[in-house]
Order: sequence, then structure tokens, then C-alpha cells
Amino acid sequence: LSLLILFLGIQANAATVWINDARAQFQTNSLVILGINIRTFNAKDLNKNGIIEPKSEEEKGSFLNAIDRLDELAMQGVNTVHLLPITPVGKIKALGTAGSLFALNSFDEVNPQLADRKSRLSPKDQAIRFIDEAHRRKIRVLIDIPACASYDYYLKNNGLFLKKENGSPVVASDWTDVRVFDAGKEGRINLDLLDKYKSLIDMYMEIGADGAVASSPTMKPADFWAELISYTRARSPQFLFIAQATDKEVPFAKNIPFTNYDKLLEAGFDGYYAGYSRFSDWQTADELYEHVKFNQKLFSKYKLIKSDIGSFATHDNVSPVLVNGPQYSIMLSWLNATLPVNAYFTDGFQSGDDYMYPWENKRAKKTFTDDDFYFVHRGKMDIFNFSRKPGASNGDILQNFILANKFKFMMNSIMPGASFVPLQTNSSNVFAYARSTKQNAVIVIGNMDFSNMQNAKVSVPHLNDKIAIVPVKIQDIPVVTRGRINSILAPGEVQVLLV
Repeated sequence: LSLLILFLGIQANAATVWINDARAQFQTNSLVILGINIRTFNAKDLNKNGIIEPKSEEEKGSFLNAIDRLDELAMQGVNTVHLLPITPVGKIKALGTAGSLFALNSFDEVNPQLADRKSRLSPKDQAIRFIDEAHRRKIRVLIDIPACASYDYYLKNNGLFLKKENGSPVVASDWTDVRVFDAGKEGRINLDLLDKYKSLIDMYMEIGADGAVASSPTMKPADFWAELISYTRARSPQFLFIAQATDKEVPFAKNIPFTNYDKLLEAGFDGYYAGYSRFSDWQTADELYEHVKFNQKLFSKYKLIKSDIGSFATHDNVSPVLVNGPQYSIMLSWLNATLPVNAYFTDGFQSGDDYMYPWENKRAKKTFTDDDFYFVHRGKMDIFNFSRKPGASNGDILQNFILANKFKFMMNSIMPGASFVPLQTNSSNVFAYARSTKQNAVIVIGNMDFSNMQNAKVSVPHLNDKIAIVPVKIQDIPVVTRGRINSILAPGEVQVLLV
């Protein structure tokens, strides 16, 4: 079975004409997306101190050295990358010594920090080359759309920003390095700002992107997004739009407009983050089942096909290994593979990175902004400094990551349109569900208790001794009887069976 999965998941390297199919693949939950920060993606930290030293032989991540990792991603089953913002960043009131990736400082340029200075190619041409090489390996490229702009940009274009009654610019939450755009209201959007975002999309399409992920899209009216998406689809019908919003999102502040997730989907977004990041807080299996059913019912309301991503762990979330250890990362790989979602991970997840940096919040020897400290979000991938390449050395996590991704491709191939069926268990914190068609089924059983073992009894209607069961991911062979599977689950263990 493993050989079959690997065979089906092989990525061809032959040079072909690339045709964007991102929307179609997303609609069938066929994407395995890896969120990456080009600034660190393949950085060369020679002395292993976690930071890229200026004026040394060490090398920050760039579009050109990122190409060296594309074969690795293809082998691991990644077929889509989500580039965190690639636009130039601000330096005033900045966070971190390189500045936040999300502090946009231009709509129509590529961040020179992401370019290899040894190359004669412009930053934009280097981005084009990276995307061309990704396409050669059948890897799609999505690029982040920043929600706000840097303080630097505000000083030069303050007419595009929201103001308080006293005339000062609005700051979203604790994002002290950026200021909030004034995108207008429903029925009266800010056309000047819309033109700026159109120029951003123009640049993304010019360099070959297949889609975009909109950061905090709730801060702009649905009409704003409808206009931008319509503009884009007229030029590229398969250009994918994903909203980084959840079903539990709340307004950032009373003076910042708020558009709910369902209105964003109506405006033309193909999908949203769906709130799976709350999984670590759920106490019972029913909460997982209810969330899947909620999204299936939600998507059925729209004429165009919608879907979501398995947003269990994004760059906004603490590393899974800090939440519940390596077993949690393994569980998330298999949930992404077997739930009706597009898989989503952050670079470093696949090997168990905890994103703990020894220089965290310490004074820097050199800075490229007005911040003299290495600012980071503890336990989250660094987006503020020139830091090391994400990654660790947990072989079990990596092996399961690869196998789960390959299994997802196989399952989608032999079981297109499989239904989601919760299965009854004897414990509230043991989840069990089937993804089934008339002839095949995949049964997934997992222990949400990461401290105690569970003697799980799973009711499976119509199960009998004439049905062949192939273990895909298990530690101990379960006992299968008529209509039931009995299995002893280690803390946090997940089992996958092909029926």
C-alpha cells in the first residue's frame, strides 16, 4: 500500500506549459498547502545560532535559493505553497530587525530582502524564476495579500487610511507596526484603495501566481472584495481566493469595519480558514463532527463550489509540538489527509520545529529597522527577522507527514466525493469517522486525550468478515468483529484503516 501511495504521489519534473488549476483542485479538497516565508525558507545559518549574521558567509532566504528545496517539497507530497507577503516592508515603528512581512510598503514591487544580491536578475525576475520552477514540479503558488500597510506607507499616503476622531490613524489590535486602510463601506467602497489592490493582483499575475490568501479580509467590505475578485477572474478564471477568516471571528475594534465570513464567501472567496485552529481546545469528538457538518451545510448555500483548509496550525498558531507533543503533529497530518478539507501546514511542521529562538527579544548587534530587538511571537514561525531555516529532526513526524499526504492523493483518486460519516464510540474523547463511497471506505480513529490510553470500541454498521481491511496507519492491529472495531489507543494516537 505504501508503494502504491508513493507511486500515485510522484511529481513529474518534465518541463510543460503550466495551466493554472488552483480553484478546481481546491474545490475537490486536493491541495496540500505549505505556508512559507521566503526570507527564512532556505536560509544558511552556518554557526547554528538561529540568526543570519550580517556581513558573514551566512545567507538569508531568497527566491533563488528557495528553488533548491522544491524537489524536497514535491517528494513530501506538497503540491501548493502559500508565500507569506512578498511586498517591501516598512522600517519605522517596526517589529523585529527586518520588519514584519505584513507591514506592506508598496503594492507593485517585490521585497528586495527576498532577492539574491549576487544575481543580476531583479527581485521581480527572481520571483518569476522561483514560480516557474515550482510549476515545473507541479507545485501551485499562492501569495498573501496583506491587510494593512506600514507606518512608512501611511506617512506618504495618509488619505488611504482610517482615522480616529482626533485624526490619528487606526491601529488594529496590537499590530503596532501597521495602520489600517480605509476601504470604505458597503455600496461606497474606496476606489483609490481598490486600484492599489488591483495593482497588487496585477503584479501577482505578472510573476505567475495561481491564487491569493487574503489576510484579515474581515476589515474590508464585501463589495470591496467582490470588485477585486471579479477584476481578477475576468483575467484568470482559475485564480484562487482564500479568506483568512473563521466562523468565530470578531471585530478588531469598534472603529474598524467588520465583514463576516459568510459575506466574504458570497463576495467570491473560494473558501476560508474554517476555524480548525480551535481543535486543540475541543474536549469531545462531537465538537469535531459538528464543525465538519457546519461547514458542509454552509458551503451548500452557495451556487459556486466552496471549500476550506485544515487550518489546525498556521503561522498565527503556536507550534503543535508545544501544544501536545509530536503525537499531536502526527494526528494533524492524518486529519488533514482524511477530513473533507484542503491540507494546510506551516514550514517546519513536517519535521517538528518548535519555533523557539535563543535570541528571542534580545538586543540585536545590527538592525535594518528602527527596532533594536529580535522581536518574535513565542513558539511561532519568525516573520520579523532574518532567522534560520525552519525545521527540526523528528523522523516520525516527517514520515507520517509524507505518508498522510500521499494517502490523501490516493484517497481522492479512488474515492472522489466520499461522504463524511461520524461513527459511534464508547468514549467522548475518542473520535471516529468514515469517509465512504459505495465500494470503499476509510475509517479514522483518534484519541483526543494526550495523557491517557483509551480502550476504544467503534461501531461500524455493515462491517463483517467478508470485508477486507488494510491497515494504513496503526501501532497495534485492532480487533475487528461484526459491526465493531476494538482498539487500544495510546495517548494522542490516530489510526487509519482502508476498507
